[in-house]
Amino acid sequence: MRIITNMLAPKEYESKNESGNILNIDMYDAKSKDYFSPMESLLAALASCASVDLVEMIKKRRKELIDLQVETIGQRREENPRSYERIHMIFTATSSNLKADEFMKLVELAAGKYCSVSGTLNVKATYEVVVKEL
Repeated sequence: MRIITNMLAPKEYESKNESGNILNIDMYDAKSKDYFSPMESLLAALASCASVDLVEMIKKRRKELIDLQVETIGQRREENPRSYERIHMIFTATSSNLKADEFMKLVELAAGKYCSVSGTLNVKATYEVVVKEL
């Protein structure tokens, strides 16, 4: 796997993967921001990585999944490097037949065991689940 990142301006970058897909990143303050920051991208990568395996596990158990949302909250250190001290993820599924205890077990497997991004991080994420029944 290879990514090439080029500076477009002092606070703007473009990363391109081997397939030619582009990820734009900027380091502007919130009101001037057009793209994700690198640390925001990391949270998004964690959530999407965990979600891919989670959805497959839910489908294998023949559970209905109408919608899935993951809210990922990262708390960073004050001193440099400003790495994440804590990450908390709230997984919300809309389903007619998925129970919260089963959902939590699947989330723990998907996010804690199978997710490559989670395995790469130096911080253990905590999880919370919500099931919205129809």
